[in-house]
Amino acid sequence: MVANNLRTLDAASLAQIIRNIRLVAFDFDGVFTDNTVYVFEDGREAVRCTRSDGIGLSKLRAHGVATVIISTEPNPVVSARSKKLNIECIQNCQDKLHALDQVVRRMGLDFEQVAFVGNDINDLPCLTTVALPIVVSDAHPDVVSIAYYQTKLAGGHGAVREVCDLFDGVLRFTT
Repeated sequence: MVANNLRTLDAASLAQIIRNIRLVAFDFDGVFTDNTVYVFEDGREAVRCTRSDGIGLSKLRAHGVATVIISTEPNPVVSARSKKLNIECIQNCQDKLHALDQVVRRMGLDFEQVAFVGNDINDLPCLTTVALPIVVSDAHPDVVSIAYYQTKLAGGHGAVREVCDLFDGVLRFTT
């Protein structure tokens, strides 16, 4: 098990990295959701998300920062939420880093221009490759030490909005 201590950056260094980011990629379960799933007797699933994420994502778009959801789950809930939020979604993805690499290449970017927001060990390949690894406050201890930023809010409880507001706070004075 990896130690649970965040790699900290001073505010100026974090702001400099944020100014260079052109793509923020998000895991879905545990980031947009509180990592809980409601399973109905007919097998359908439901998850809990916060509506404030949509406003946050629109702030990123206003600054020219692209977004994508990369999820392991092949779940219609992920598709429905991403469609509602107007965010690209790649799901049923067993190799998140490969999927992220495809998006990065398609956009003509490199990983120094990418942030990834995750919460668990299946996010490690992406978190260790991007310029700005971010985890939610209730992330698994094995990924916390990889992050440069850990949200104060938990997944599904405003963590996505917090990340978007962090970017907005830096970029509104530089764009």
